[in-house]
Amino acid sequence: MSALPAGRLQGMTAIVTGAGQGIGEAVARLFAREGANVVVNSRTPSAVERIAASIRSDNARAVAVPADVGEIAGVRRLVEQALKHFAAIDILVHNAGIFPYQPLEQMEENQWQEVLNVNLTSGFRLIRACVPAMKERGRGRIIFSSSVQGNHVAVPGCAHYAASKAGINGLIRAAALELAGQGITVNGVEPGLVLTPGTDRAISARRREEMARYVPMKRWGQPLDVAHAMLYLASPEAAYVTGQTIIVDGGALLPQNGALMV
Repeated sequence: MSALPAGRLQGMTAIVTGAGQGIGEAVARLFAREGANVVVNSRTPSAVERIAASIRSDNARAVAVPADVGEIAGVRRLVEQALKHFAAIDILVHNAGIFPYQPLEQMEENQWQEVLNVNLTSGFRLIRACVPAMKERGRGRIIFSSSVQGNHVAVPGCAHYAASKAGINGLIRAAALELAGQGITVNGVEPGLVLTPGTDRAISARRREEMARYVPMKRWGQPLDVAHAMLYLASPEAAYVTGQTIIVDGGALLPQNGALMV
């Protein structure tokens, strides 16, 4: 069996939202190594500037576009800057998301709306903004960071997050059906336990070790594990794949009961 070719995204332009750290940063760096022009986006200017500069130092092409995709103006600015710098959009990776812990009984409506707006509604807005440029190219890849939460499992205090990710999977399927005739695929990745800077800050090392015991592979995933799944969906090898999600969870969903893994 021959190895996969290098430079699978050569000459393509990819927008990556939520790329200031964690999974989004891993995606941006991996796509750049595979030849893509990368538009690095998050709400934090210093983070995206640092990552874009680091990518450019490796002789790849990247531009930083700080913008809040939870707002219509932020989506508009992001797409305008991508077209200004690279004159095309071939790949959209929507990874931006928030997950503030809040039990349902204490959750205010504005907290619910904020999570759905950033995690779900922004995906709708980004599709609408990017599709015209993709249609001009006669091709496109739209990839979402979804989650096992909301689609397979639930976590107390994260009902708003779970609802947004279940909504993302519905959006993936509907958009895939509508856009298939335009040469545009729409897919997603559902991560399980992934060790990002956010989870590192929120969960103690001891607790992370306890949680890993319930994963068949006995470890947390790394952002690059998710990024490689997204690379496949963006690559020529996935040309006939649309409306699907890939679960990247180390087998955590396989046992009937987590206690069986102790």
